[in-house]
Amino acid sequence: MKRSSKLLLAFSIIIVLIAGLLGSMIQSDFYSVDVRDVRIPAKDGQVLSGLLFVPENVSNENPAPAVLTMHGYINSRETQSGFNIEFARRGYVVLSLDMAGHGYSEQIAGDLSRGGSDALRFLHDLDFVDSDNVAVEGHSMGGWSLVRAVNDNPDLVKTVILEGSSPETYGSGEVTATSPFNFAVVFSKYDEFSQLMWGVEVPSDIVKTEKLKKAFGVTEDVVPEELYGSFVNNSARKLYIPSNTHPGDHLSTEAIGNAIEFLQDSIAAPNEIDPENQIWPWKEFATLLGLIGFIIFIFAVSSLILQTKFFGSLIQPLPDFGGAQKWGWWISAIIATAIPAVFFFTFQEWGQANIAVTAFWPQQLTNGFVAWVTFVGLIALGLFIVWHFISGRKQNGNTINYGLSTSTENKKFSWNYIGKSLLFSVIVMFFAHLLVAMTQWAFLIDFRWWVLAVKPLDFTHFRIVLDYIPPFLFFFLINGLILHVQLRYKEKGNNFGSLLKSMLTNGIVNALGIVVIVILQLGSLYMTETLFFPSQSLLGIVAYQFVFITFVTGLFSTYFFRKTGNIYTGAFINAFFVTWYIVAGQATHFVL
Repeated sequence: MKRSSKLLLAFSIIIVLIAGLLGSMIQSDFYSVDVRDVRIPAKDGQVLSGLLFVPENVSNENPAPAVLTMHGYINSRETQSGFNIEFARRGYVVLSLDMAGHGYSEQIAGDLSRGGSDALRFLHDLDFVDSDNVAVEGHSMGGWSLVRAVNDNPDLVKTVILEGSSPETYGSGEVTATSPFNFAVVFSKYDEFSQLMWGVEVPSDIVKTEKLKKAFGVTEDVVPEELYGSFVNNSARKLYIPSNTHPGDHLSTEAIGNAIEFLQDSIAAPNEIDPENQIWPWKEFATLLGLIGFIIFIFAVSSLILQTKFFGSLIQPLPDFGGAQKWGWWISAIIATAIPAVFFFTFQEWGQANIAVTAFWPQQLTNGFVAWVTFVGLIALGLFIVWHFISGRKQNGNTINYGLSTSTENKKFSWNYIGKSLLFSVIVMFFAHLLVAMTQWAFLIDFRWWVLAVKPLDFTHFRIVLDYIPPFLFFFLINGLILHVQLRYKEKGNNFGSLLKSMLTNGIVNALGIVVIVILQLGSLYMTETLFFPSQSLLGIVAYQFVFITFVTGLFSTYFFRKTGNIYTGAFINAFFVTWYIVAGQATHFVL
């Protein structure tokens, strides 16, 4: 068993190394672009974070045109990888900014450019940048921020490209036909934010909006992919409507190709390449591979640590309990997967509105998640207690059979065992975080696919994680009771096949309700071009990440229950992992 664990650990590390090498190679266009992690001084002494892409042959004597790119809300600089890679391999210097309060950039009070103005001036002043040929490209809130930055610094930018975004939104500033820069809008056919951005229910109807007509200097409907104005005097205007969703812009060769085309038409590329020639999907594949390797690593390193003499005592026999049976199991499983989904929007909205953003809990969206997991946990606990009195105790259900005891041998609860379980979980998460941090240090990539990302914590994020852990721990303790007591079925043997079946079953139970939300939202969008939950543009997209989170936590919870015979270790691992994942990927609204 120890040999198998070592082999699995080696396999996971090899996967991560391959992912890191491939991701680094593609991100740097096979090492023809120098990619640097930079820090930029900003307003009020705050510091911004970015990735700077400098193509080969660019120097003070041979300056190149440049592009400032910015991601949208609750994302980070790496989300823009497709744009960054393709712009840089065409010879543009690229600065991909962590928006203020996102990633490793500090929050800046009152700055509607969200760091964009400071980053724009930083980029403009680099000696190896052709300061007469600077463009900006921003997605969603990043677009609003850069429009504000351009309005505040009108002499610094020649071209503005908005992806899934708009001007005149939340103080971003306006764009008119006389604005002294080339202007492109890439707004997808199935974009979830058409109402917020342009005031229309159907995304393609933005062609009829006064906001767009004013920017293009026309009174009739704007015609997609028709050039208005001229690149000669920086009055060019163009609209693209690719067949994507709002977050889908980052996974779309069409949307990224539209941005490449307009950029190359407005500012000549030092190394012009056909817009359809794109290599970024290989980087996306590499970071997905790294994410898979990371999950495998957690299982492997956990298995090895459990085989040490000190932590070996955590391994206990499985409780002899069957839980719900036959049709009762199916009813319980449906209820278990439905409750988090039914209250997904309601509880999160309540939390965002009623839990104040403070230095203690400084992330508004995470405050919504806290409310959601807390209330869902309380409901699940109440239903579990009812189930216990109706069914569980008839099967001799007790603290031992429910995995609440810490020893099935002496039938006693032990705080020493709980402490050892906590220490074990901390050590596992330490090694997992070390793997992510070393990969970022060596290759400048994180573990991600699309908007699903595991990023290293900086000191500020680490402190925030500690504050947010308790409600998530409460939820995963209750989740463990539901999965491993109420929904535990009689298993034949305790072999790998049985373990895998249990893990997948519980992963699906955890995630299926959220999957239904995503299917309803996207199904309606693709069939009618309108949302099934019309007021839930943002949280409908957030649900994508919770499909991943809930499924993976089902795997972890089951694995550690089968190893230890109780719910504690899995709950600790899940609470640490999920809080880390969420905090590192959310916007910090309070200025710390």
